[in-house]
Amino acid sequence: MASAKDILRSEFLAGRTVFDWCFLFLGIAVQVVVFTLQPDTPISLVCGITGIIAVILCAQGKISTFLFGFIQIGTYLYLSLVERLYGEVALNVFYFVSQLYAVYVWRRHYRIRTETRSAELQPRRLKAWVMCCIMAAVLLLSSLTGLLLSRFTDDTQPWLDAFTTVPALFAQVLLMLAYREQWPLWLMVDVLSAVMWARAGNWCLFAQYVFWCANCIYGWRRWASIEE
Repeated sequence: MASAKDILRSEFLAGRTVFDWCFLFLGIAVQVVVFTLQPDTPISLVCGITGIIAVILCAQGKISTFLFGFIQIGTYLYLSLVERLYGEVALNVFYFVSQLYAVYVWRRHYRIRTETRSAELQPRRLKAWVMCCIMAAVLLLSSLTGLLLSRFTDDTQPWLDAFTTVPALFAQVLLMLAYREQWPLWLMVDVLSAVMWARAGNWCLFAQYVFWCANCIYGWRRWASIEE
């Protein structure tokens, strides 16, 4: 297991390309521009920016993703409560707890490259039949959750809430355990979440999720390129 000192020292040294830095700054710029054109609560801006930074660091395999992730979770919880999106509230409570364990798991799968002194996560890969079972479970549980939310709560968007919450639970577990198959699930979550927040009129979060869709492709390609 890589030591915390080695990881923190190497997080901000070598290991990022010019494209990596440009992609990060582009994501932050999108949030600032959208907030300027469509002003919202400052919490939305903080949530959007920290969310952008967190997912890009995740795609780059950087353990510092969790530092920004905790900030994003707290602000997103507040916004979800305001919009009465109860699935999102429950999901982010789970995110908070799971990220504590994820830090431990990621440290175990970190490799410090001596030639560049950069830290790099070593992703794992699921068998195809396992991923098929996960997708079947996602569709079944999402449908059941949507039915329950629509009948027994005042959730403003029960079906979108369900189909963003359930697959995100599975994706978070795969992220926590460092499996690269998390990225297709996150893409599904992000597309539907962009629609959900557009309908809620929160354009900062809409822009965040649109950018996250691009980050899913970026993350999949980057994780797939890392040798076992």
